[in-house]
Amino acid sequence: MPELKKRYYLGAIFTDRCPRCREGKVFIKNNAYSKNSTEMHHNCPVCGQPTEIEVGFYYGTGYVSYALSIALLAASFVAWKVLIGVTFSIDDNRIFYWMGISFTLLFALQPVLMRMSRVLWLSWFVTYDPKWKEHPIEQPERIVPEQMNNW
Repeated sequence: MPELKKRYYLGAIFTDRCPRCREGKVFIKNNAYSKNSTEMHHNCPVCGQPTEIEVGFYYGTGYVSYALSIALLAASFVAWKVLIGVTFSIDDNRIFYWMGISFTLLFALQPVLMRMSRVLWLSWFVTYDPKWKEHPIEQPERIVPEQMNNW
């Protein structure tokens, strides 16, 4: 039997891979900055895992995107404080420079964060199966109307 290639969780998250097989791309377009970049395949092109498990499945990604945004802001603040320094003196404007740069960075990275939050959310509900070819896909409790033709 050929040895299975081990795929790591973070590598699958950062490359927008299916959480079940960690091989198929979740999104139709590879570029996060193209038009309709959050459009997803209904099923994984490799293993067939549905990407929308139930109706309204991705409502929770707003919380994940918010947490990623706060983590980015906190990391940029720590980096700014260590590298440049920040005081809260009335004569020191460095905090405002940090705010301008970090909010611009956050705005620019929003498409990437939205896609990452969707892949993270999906990975918390679909477990990795290195032998996915041998195991059938579990039928979801509720089927999304667009996917009824796929069953």
